[in-house]
Amino acid sequence: MTVSGAYDFDRPVERRGTDSQKWLRYAGRDVLPLWVADMDFLSPPAVLEALHDRVAHGVFGYGHPQPELEAAACADLQRNFGWQVDPQWLVWLPGLVSGLSVCCRAVGAPGDGVGVLTPIYPPFLKVPGLMDRTLETVPLAGDNDTGWRMEVRRLERGLSERARLLLLCHPHNPVGRLWSEPELRQLADLCLERRLVICSDEIHNGLILERDRRHVPLAMLGPEVAARTVTLVAPSKTYNIAGLGCALAVISDPDLRRRFRRAAAGIVPHPNVLGMAAATAAYAHGRPWLESLLDYLRANRDFLAARVADLPGVTMAPVEATYLAWLDVRSLGLDHPHAHFLAHGVGLSDGRDFGAEGYLRLNFGCRRELLAEACQRIEAAVKAAS
Repeated sequence: MTVSGAYDFDRPVERRGTDSQKWLRYAGRDVLPLWVADMDFLSPPAVLEALHDRVAHGVFGYGHPQPELEAAACADLQRNFGWQVDPQWLVWLPGLVSGLSVCCRAVGAPGDGVGVLTPIYPPFLKVPGLMDRTLETVPLAGDNDTGWRMEVRRLERGLSERARLLLLCHPHNPVGRLWSEPELRQLADLCLERRLVICSDEIHNGLILERDRRHVPLAMLGPEVAARTVTLVAPSKTYNIAGLGCALAVISDPDLRRRFRRAAAGIVPHPNVLGMAAATAAYAHGRPWLESLLDYLRANRDFLAARVADLPGVTMAPVEATYLAWLDVRSLGLDHPHAHFLAHGVGLSDGRDFGAEGYLRLNFGCRRELLAEACQRIEAAVKAAS
């Protein structure tokens, strides 16, 4: 029995020597990989059972989302957020990043601007250019010490007249903010005023670590906001099934949904049959496992925050959601922070990829024992830098 209850998140799962991208990056080296957003835990028993049953069927031809999957996804949104979603609003995708790409293609014309708040998950910075759009970055206000904030006036000044789309990360990766309803309303008002479409990445909406907080889907702020919003969700991060490739866009406006589908046609494949089976089970039966996972992640977050608090020259942003910690190591004066910590056996995500030099992102979705070992290595790296 662990702090998480009936599910043993302390159980070692050997991922070395498998097809794990996370662990392959440093294969053959004494490096703990805490970079990509991929947890080291077994997926929920209901998901494993559903996959066993689907494999036992033995035929894996082209698949199509079934009513059971649509009902499970809509019920999940209703149960968790009070969001009544019509199944007709759903557009199924093989992953969230493809949804970002499709949205860029669906909105505006080549050369038009796509607004992004930085620091941000790296695909947000790459996708607009790949889709012949112009990236327009606007920095978030604040820092790890004062708290990260969206300042609408800053966004208003930072976006050009050619901006047609805003890519929002909600909850935010990497700073860990769960945007409040007042913040979201200010943002939505600006987007309505500027006639911007909003692509809201809400893939971490099930990973809320603050017990007294609740995720508010942007599209729930009102019909005018919903009509200009593409909401991207998936069970992948929440239930640790990212490799199975099943996500969806929720688009209530028929014209926007038609443009989205047309932009995806002939390019974006359907989700695969195993991904759909896993998603159905996760949405319908994964909640008990998720509640235990959240308890474990909260304890990991608190453990990590306490260790970082004792490190001179390092700060950690409060993590309200996700299992990702955003570390500011600029005060250490390192020329290459990522390489320095890697040399001490910790593989983190480089802040430069997120548009933030001198920061590192750490994935604490792992066994406590491994996290404790990583903290020891981080402490050695900090000591060596001083």
